Amino acid sequence: MPKPKKSARGKHRWIGFTIEKSYSRTEMERLLEIRLNGSGWRLFDVVGSKGNTHAILKTPLEEYPKTLSQINNFKDMETLTSSGKIRLVRERLNSFLGVDPTDSV
Repeated sequence: MPKPKKSARGKHRWIGFTIEKSYSRTEMERLLEIRLNGSGWRLFDVVGSKGNTHAILKTPLEEYPKTLSQINNFKDMETLTSSGKIRLVRERLNSFLGVDPTDSV
C-alpha cells in the first residue's frame, strides 16, 4: 500500500529543547508522558551534554502552542528552537552544543 501524499499526512512542528539533568531516552520518554499529558508528541533525538539533556520531539501543528507552553512551564525545561523541518532543528541544536554537523564521528 503506498504512503499517503504529503498534503494528507498532516502538518507538524519539531521542537528542540533542553532539560537541566542527564536523562536516558527511556527516562526522557517517561518524563514527557507525565509532563506533556494530553499532548500528541513523538520523541526523536536525545543527546546528553555537560549534565544537560537536549532533545527533539514532533508534535501536530494544532497542538504546537500547547506543547510549547507545557515545556516552558517547567523551570528545568526550556525550548531552544522549533521548525517545520527536523533538519533545521538538528542544525540549530548542534550550534547550541558547539558541534560541527560536517564532522563525522
